[in-house]
Amino acid sequence: MLERRILDTLLDRWEAAWSGRDPAAFATLCVASVQYEDPLTPEPLLGAAAIGDHAQRLWSGFPDVKMERTGERLQGERFVAAPVKVSGTHRERVGDVPATNRFVVAHGVFYCELEHDLLRRVRGFYDVWGSAVDLGVLPRRGTAGERALFMLRGFGLRGGRD
Repeated sequence: MLERRILDTLLDRWEAAWSGRDPAAFATLCVASVQYEDPLTPEPLLGAAAIGDHAQRLWSGFPDVKMERTGERLQGERFVAAPVKVSGTHRERVGDVPATNRFVVAHGVFYCELEHDLLRRVRGFYDVWGSAVDLGVLPRRGTAGERALFMLRGFGLRGGRD
């Protein structure tokens, strides 16, 4: 098991890399064959350079983005779960989504496998739907817009609030 102080330093540096705007920062945190995925990656990314490229897309849309620790990190023999908060203002187009100038906060967790005191596999979990609602791309829960969207998707109308 990785010593707690070393683990916290590694994860603090991981979070700082996402906030730091330096795609090369991921290389010193990961094994060469690192695998990374989150809800916006259609398949796992391979290598620290691919993670850096993915982060650059985030930085281009949210130039003030920052990632912060939000709670206790849970550690096992080779695995760790690290809760985080990502916040920033959507100032530039990202893919098909034009800038909304909305401030967004997304809570998530990274589930990481360690190897030789470095990150071997990292999987990020966060609420993409909730973030899209916060950006104004999708309708809020319980609204006529949400019902219309579900009808278009073939789910029919839902009765009342869940």
